[in-house]
Amino acid sequence: MCGITGFINLNNQPLNSRVLKAMTDIQIHRGPDDQGMVGFSLFKDPKVNIIDDENSEFSHLNAGIGFNRLSILDLSKKGHQPMISHCGNYILAYNGETYNALSFRNELIAKGYPIKSKTDSEVILYLYIEYGIKKTLDLLNGMFAFIIVDLKKRKTFIVRDQVGIKPMYIYKTSRVLMFSSEIKSFTVHPEFKAELNTNHIDEYLLFRYCAHDRTLYKDIKHVPPGHYYEITEEDIKIKEYWSYKMVNERDINLNDAVELLDNTFKESIKSQLMSDVLVGCQLSGGIDSSLVTTYAREFFNANMDTFSIVFSDKKYSEEEFVNYVTGHTKSDSHRYQYSNEYAFENFFKTTWHLDQPISIPNTLGIKRLAERAKENVSVLLSGEGADELFGGYSRYHDLSCRYNMNLKSYSKFPILGHKIQGKYNLEQTPEDFFMMSSSAMSIKDFKTFSFSNSLESVLSQRKELFPKDGNLIKRASAYDLKTYMVDLLNRQDKMTMAHSVENRVPFLDKNMVELVASLPSNFLVKKCTDLRHLNKSNNCTKHILKELAVKRFNKDFVYRKKSGFPLPVKDLFLKTKMNELIEDQLLPGIKSRGLFDFNEVSNIWNKRDQDFSKSDLKNLWMFFAFETWAQTFLDGKYNG
Repeated sequence: MCGITGFINLNNQPLNSRVLKAMTDIQIHRGPDDQGMVGFSLFKDPKVNIIDDENSEFSHLNAGIGFNRLSILDLSKKGHQPMISHCGNYILAYNGETYNALSFRNELIAKGYPIKSKTDSEVILYLYIEYGIKKTLDLLNGMFAFIIVDLKKRKTFIVRDQVGIKPMYIYKTSRVLMFSSEIKSFTVHPEFKAELNTNHIDEYLLFRYCAHDRTLYKDIKHVPPGHYYEITEEDIKIKEYWSYKMVNERDINLNDAVELLDNTFKESIKSQLMSDVLVGCQLSGGIDSSLVTTYAREFFNANMDTFSIVFSDKKYSEEEFVNYVTGHTKSDSHRYQYSNEYAFENFFKTTWHLDQPISIPNTLGIKRLAERAKENVSVLLSGEGADELFGGYSRYHDLSCRYNMNLKSYSKFPILGHKIQGKYNLEQTPEDFFMMSSSAMSIKDFKTFSFSNSLESVLSQRKELFPKDGNLIKRASAYDLKTYMVDLLNRQDKMTMAHSVENRVPFLDKNMVELVASLPSNFLVKKCTDLRHLNKSNNCTKHILKELAVKRFNKDFVYRKKSGFPLPVKDLFLKTKMNELIEDQLLPGIKSRGLFDFNEVSNIWNKRDQDFSKSDLKNLWMFFAFETWAQTFLDGKYNG
């Protein structure tokens, strides 16, 4: 796990190695164990130079790559990056872990490639030389973002893994193309100007984040999951190499499917325990991280400690479930108290590490956990991705009820009809219904606060990411995997890497994703065919995973109501110095920036002496998070 940054001067201007060094240093938290820089000329006269003195002149080079290494596999200097091939024609900078890479090592050595290290990065470099970019990407199973420079073909490839576990950003003008694991590296380049992309504000308001390649910055794009950039002197292309496929469902019974899932999950856990440093588990007490912990301990005898955030207020704490799992697995448990004081003190710092507004409050809890876990481990396994892959949110249950039952026929009954109409918009398309079910703001509030009132435009953009054909539940899952989950993965990466901790996600192993895509959809979300199911989403969602879980945990643990790691936001706003920050800095900033109706924002804030509704707190959080980000990156008031 590491950090990559660099730039290509598109007008052949000479490489400024001092700028490259500054871009590399600003994200040193991603890889404090080693640092390297390489300059190259790609177009006119291809060549490469190792840069060991940033004050040297490199007038014959027009591009550079900077790299910070967090050593996980082969801790020796043999894993130094950027890595240059033995022939000098290829350069690799690689962030992540590819769990099946070492299985190709002997084959490549037999073909004559002089592989010296035990790293996955060196294997990937020589896989590319042997097979080219397309076949190499077909072979890889892991989490990664990397750049390969091919001086022979005068091409550069910038790649992101299949589901977007590792981040990679592109900033392009007519003069320069920059790339980086974190946006903050761009801020020290003289060609960069941090500007707001106003076209994406409404998407942020409605969903708390921007999806696919979109960001809140003008001219900055994500490399979308399953895509790569191909850069030549003549052109810059973006190509898709993987997507969640709508495949024909297997003809399989539930028991056999559970056994197949069990075996595939074991293989995923086994591969992701691969490490030359200590591995732990990020244990929330939910069934996803609990299964990760249990499989690692039960099947592989992994000496894996667990790491959890707990609360003094029992209303927010899942410590009883953490107790259950750690007792069940006989694992050593490390627990760290969350406090609102910590959240206040780290609000700007967390925003700086995240590169975007803190869309979800519990981001601060993940940062706290990673900060303390680093005292013991450098790798954490988490349960991220299971809800999106297996249909674990109540919106999947609602989708099943809405479209597997003729609710319109029941909506005429007095009491039941009121209940149905209050929960479901029966006129919406399935896509709109599901998308709005994951929104963070009601349509009424959106129309009040919207920057340009572009609801149809936002939904149209989102609908492009919703597969058009296939089973409805699978299509919804594919949409979540491309949108909501990618934002959660970005949060996990940035918060753990802020403290030099690698986060791995066993549920998102490529073989797991492709297996689940092939299972009958009612194994994920039970078909809702009875009115008695309307309020029983915890029994209907993530069906096959819960069937797997009850083989190891009791039913009360597995089928309890989902909690979602809530934080005491109201107390943060009113019972810490956050109150003063809001009054003295954030509200005046919102007013002077003029993007949102300040009077309406003030009206919500002025309810504090009475009581906030859930939507009030959610809306205030978004406004304050946005303004903190704007002051950090657009105004340059905080630099980490």
